[in-house]
Amino acid sequence: MTTTPNADTRTKKQTKPEQKNTKNRQPGTSDAVAPTTHRPRALSYSRTTATAARVLRQLGHDPRTIALLILIPCVMLFLLRYVFDGNPRVFDSIGASLLGIFPLITMFLVTSIATLRERTSGTLERLLSMPLGKGDLIAGYALAFGTLAVIQSALATGLAVWFLDLDVTGSPWLLLIVALLDALLGTALGLFVSAFASSEYQAVQFMPAVIFPQLLLCGLFTPRPEMHPALEAISNVLPMSYAVDGMNEVLLHTDMTATFVRDITIVAGCALLVLTLGAATLRRRTT
Repeated sequence: MTTTPNADTRTKKQTKPEQKNTKNRQPGTSDAVAPTTHRPRALSYSRTTATAARVLRQLGHDPRTIALLILIPCVMLFLLRYVFDGNPRVFDSIGASLLGIFPLITMFLVTSIATLRERTSGTLERLLSMPLGKGDLIAGYALAFGTLAVIQSALATGLAVWFLDLDVTGSPWLLLIVALLDALLGTALGLFVSAFASSEYQAVQFMPAVIFPQLLLCGLFTPRPEMHPALEAISNVLPMSYAVDGMNEVLLHTDMTATFVRDITIVAGCALLVLTLGAATLRRRTT
């Protein structure tokens, strides 16, 4: 007569290997080994410059983007000069202001679309899975597009002052400083709004919401003190207003004034603040 082992005996035999494996286990440990992630705690010069170099290499393979960044502001200034060919004083009054506005608009468009394209293609997710922080990524983008902004602003300023005969009382170098800060502000705004768009079409749609109100209220079409008090109060908190004010200071004064220093400080501070917000809101992928 054969006997079958009862359920307790089978359970003991099945659990023996597990009991054997747990003898050498240290207290407080588990079977699964948690993957270690290395998160950089601060900005790194090497990581930032490597990101900037990668972005510049990618832009080098896209001549249309390079043309948009560098040539379009020059073409717009050239057209504007000869639109007012019969009255050059009109160009002198608004040319300097547009010298700062055109780079801001073009850098906003290109930066927002380029950043969104990297997120939708999965490049951004792969980069952030490496030992690369959001701050390094945003700083690298700002450095890359800032390098292009220097070239763009220098060409536009040189064209306006020495070829189109823009009458400027102050130093053209001060115009270049304001134009460069405006381009950097456009880069920062583009990086920031790209986090809230899920397609390139939506990124372009942010332009009427972010750029056009500033364009209308910056004092380009009418002095800001002559606006409705509510609109004037709104214009006082928009960075483009201080960019136009800074350009007007260069038009009217031979030396650097305290108002000019205040204006460029506000524009630079806004650019830095928006870059910080862009790093905080940057997403790995588009949902």
